[in-house]
Amino acid sequence: MKITTKMEVDEDISSICESTSALTEGCRLPVRMHGTDDWPLAEIVSIKDVEGTKIFYVHYVDFNKRLDEWVSEDYLDTRKVQFPRRDGTATGQNTGVTTPKKFSHSVTGPASRPTSPISLPNNDIVNGSAVLAAALQKKMNRKRKATVVENEETSQDGQNVTPRQSGSMVTHHDDVVTRMKNVEMIELGRHRIKPWYFAPYPQELCQTTCIYICEFCLKYRKSKKCLERHLMKCNIRHPPGNEIYRKHTISFFEIDGRKNKVYAQNLCLLAKLFLDHKTLYYDTDPFLFYVMTEYDSRGFHIVGYFSKEKESTEDYNVACILTMPPYQRKGYGKLLIEFSYELSKFEGKTGSPEKPLSDLGLLSYRSYWAQTILEIFITAKPTGDNEKPTITINEICEITSIKKEDVISTLQNLNLINYYKGQYIVCISRDIIDQHKKAMDKRKIRIDSKCLHWTPKDWSKRSKW
Repeated sequence: MKITTKMEVDEDISSICESTSALTEGCRLPVRMHGTDDWPLAEIVSIKDVEGTKIFYVHYVDFNKRLDEWVSEDYLDTRKVQFPRRDGTATGQNTGVTTPKKFSHSVTGPASRPTSPISLPNNDIVNGSAVLAAALQKKMNRKRKATVVENEETSQDGQNVTPRQSGSMVTHHDDVVTRMKNVEMIELGRHRIKPWYFAPYPQELCQTTCIYICEFCLKYRKSKKCLERHLMKCNIRHPPGNEIYRKHTISFFEIDGRKNKVYAQNLCLLAKLFLDHKTLYYDTDPFLFYVMTEYDSRGFHIVGYFSKEKESTEDYNVACILTMPPYQRKGYGKLLIEFSYELSKFEGKTGSPEKPLSDLGLLSYRSYWAQTILEIFITAKPTGDNEKPTITINEICEITSIKKEDVISTLQNLNLINYYKGQYIVCISRDIIDQHKKAMDKRKIRIDSKCLHWTPKDWSKRSKW
């Protein structure tokens, strides 16, 4: 007697489609990715009819959502289709994964990007107030969500999976609407940019071919003519708030989310087009926004920004961080990160970015951490009778303001820690030193602490908000 395994059953259910009319939302099948000859597995998110022709919005499984796109029937391989089961999984899909389908913005982050470094257990790092605050926040979120949504999806242990609200604008579930890019194009200053993700701009604007955004106040308009009329009235040429840093053409402005609420909300709305891993939230009062600009004769043009909580029980020094696409791969991302740690140095604290990080954010942070820590090791000098330089992890944290678990995870990722004669030592090869020097030579722009004019505020009293 032949014993049929579950895998064989799944393979039997996966079938050949004679017509694309049998395809439904949730089906998985190989799809040719635009601009390549690859046929990765993709999930059909939505189907619509355009002048009698069906087109399909697909998400490539295990790829970042910014690659999601509309494709025609010609791009679909219907020889092996995985139809969705009643439980929401596709046939042949591993049902052992317990992440609920509707919460790709959850704290664990989507599977399509690398996971953020995990905090190492350390008694010195455990903070009782942080644990208490997290528990209270979780309880409040459960109550809030229960009043808004009656039939809410829960994880297997029965607890609601609640995305962290981090300085953006409106909470939403990862349903079919929010999984799809809804803005075709934006015009920001002299740049036209194709968005990567969904952002809750007004519906009437999303139906246009392009949303026109004032690069100085970030207000959005539905047409070029409307933007031109706005620019005749808009007399600001830089972000609101205080300019706290300037060197050459680079400036940083500090914006209070309470005092400049409209600008902060528009900034979050713009950023959501390029950040998928953060939820949006209208309450910007608890956040500060640091906008980096590049100056020319027309004004201060936004390059990127990061936000941070005025009070963070988890010692986060960054909530959201973004370099605008036209300025990416030019060193501005590391400059934003370096500036966030420079603020932490002024505060006399160690800091860490809020997790989870996006795939690009994680790469930038790992690179910054590695370069910063290697620079300390390479320039360290022996002290006293020691033949080799000696330094502790706590000393590295004090010098860099990088949090202890991030220092440890970086050393582990670089495979620099070795155990020798009862103690941990760091061994750096000549190849690593050469690679580091090449990387540092490419960092043409750096933060000069002498150009930062800023005094930290004590936000512990609500009256100062």
